[in-house]
Amino acid sequence: MIRSILFDFDYTLADTSRGVIECINFALREMGLPQVSDEKVRETIGLSLRETFLYVSDTAYGERSAEFERLFVKRADMVMADLARMYEEAHESVSLLRDQFHLGIVSTKFRYRIETILKREGLLSAFEVIVGGEDVVNHKPHPEALLKAVDALNLPPDEVLYVGDSVADAEAAQRASIRFVAVLSGVTKKEEFKRYSPAGIIDTIGELDGLIQSWAY
Repeated sequence: MIRSILFDFDYTLADTSRGVIECINFALREMGLPQVSDEKVRETIGLSLRETFLYVSDTAYGERSAEFERLFVKRADMVMADLARMYEEAHESVSLLRDQFHLGIVSTKFRYRIETILKREGLLSAFEVIVGGEDVVNHKPHPEALLKAVDALNLPPDEVLYVGDSVADAEAAQRASIRFVAVLSGVTKKEEFKRYSPAGIIDTIGELDGLIQSWAY
């Protein structure tokens, strides 16, 4: 029986791409490196900042990842929360599910930034646990963050469901022995999720409650 639902944040509950695009290109510009396309930036959402830098730049610049991270965070502290937009279906889904399940968020985005966005949206109190990028050493697809959230809820993994939009989310759930539902609101295609045998694949977060209800019959 599912007693808790954990969500990824970026591209699962919210579209933060405008802020990420702004912050990545700000950092690259300050470093004197070439700007990257919006499409390429969107492909990095959900990665750690080091992984993001290696993805959008020549790997020869890898030793400058700390500089990139510092500049990204500097700009993100100024603009990220204001540019983030919760998906319309997220409000309704969270309001509906909070009365039935223990809710939480597990993301590579910094926890304090997620909390700022949720507070603005009036949703912060709906989540019993939030594990962000600053709370773990190993980021997804490593299961550390998911297991940390499960431990905080004091529940066994088989009573927890994780909902996310990326292959890293799917692999982290698999490695944590947690059931996974894929949502297609990010950049990952349906076919890419199938090798992880998800409990379900939905187009938007608004379909989650209906999927869960269908399991009861």
